[in-house]
Amino acid sequence: MSSKKYFAVVVGLGLVALSACGSSDEGGSQSESKTVTLVSHNSWAVSKGVLAAFEKESGYQVKVLEDGDAGQAVNKAILTKDNPQGDVFFGVDNTLLSRALDNGLFQSYEAKGADTIKAGYRVDGDKVTPIDTGDICLNYDKAWFTEHKLQPPTSYDDLIKPAYKNLLVTENASTSSPGLGFLLGTAAKYGDDGWEAYWTKLKANGVKVVDGWEQAYNEEFSGSAGGKKAKADRPLVVSYASSPPAEVIYADPKPSTAPTGVVEGTCFRQVEYAGLLRNAKNSKGGKALIDFLLTKKFQEDMPLNMFVYPVVEGAAVPAEFTKYGPAAKDPETMDPAKIADHRDDWVKSWTSLVLK
Repeated sequence: MSSKKYFAVVVGLGLVALSACGSSDEGGSQSESKTVTLVSHNSWAVSKGVLAAFEKESGYQVKVLEDGDAGQAVNKAILTKDNPQGDVFFGVDNTLLSRALDNGLFQSYEAKGADTIKAGYRVDGDKVTPIDTGDICLNYDKAWFTEHKLQPPTSYDDLIKPAYKNLLVTENASTSSPGLGFLLGTAAKYGDDGWEAYWTKLKANGVKVVDGWEQAYNEEFSGSAGGKKAKADRPLVVSYASSPPAEVIYADPKPSTAPTGVVEGTCFRQVEYAGLLRNAKNSKGGKALIDFLLTKKFQEDMPLNMFVYPVVEGAAVPAEFTKYGPAAKDPETMDPAKIADHRDDWVKSWTSLVLK
């Protein structure tokens, strides 16, 4: 979720770059490997001290390979599944989960601590472990709407009105997790027979589509720190309910209120998972790493690094989330089975309708 190194590019905070010195001993057996490799999207982040504590306790060094947006990362993991880049994959979400499972990406493993996961986020089987949750939502630039004396939209329906023409930027549904989440949100809202008509109107109203979240949020959205520097001209963007807290936390000086807002009538609930890759070279280390992702220490560290919510019972949520970016009260959702049955056809139709 995802997810999201909001200012790694725009303000140079340099969220912890994770790497490991050295690699598995040449010719050593799997059990002798001291490096465990995590493959993820480019929004992965963890506090240095939290990761160091895991490495010290487990004896493993963690190497992280980031493969772009979540959609791109999943596709690459599937293409390389016979000779995977790593041991654990983190960041496949409910919009893409069936694709990963249908392609046999993961081997079975029930993580220690799985019984602490909140009931609403558990999945059938033991191929993946829920790690975090968040809401894909439309964000708006408060200053822009005040300056132009225009009320921000409150729903999907508003986005096709003339007043909001040429104001929205979203991500490509075929390559981007938030882009796909936004498409699924409209499918949940308007149904199998209505979402295409909605997107026809949205296209006519000037929606702009870019490849991934970082480009949409940091380069095209006028309300982000990066967008202000780039003089971006789109005051509406598909992002996350947790984006406003990020804008406050990383601002200097910190504003008293978030400069961006969330259109709660456009939210879609996302859950991210981790899984042990089927042909992992260090499955023992991979299991230890997945166990670590469910610990309270990691779960409570996660919100202010990746701007997502924990899924385990009793994990505290930062006060900034409650104040600046509470989770959506009534987000759109969709049964994973329906996503599995329709996603590829919907994306194909969306691509033909919107991009051609």
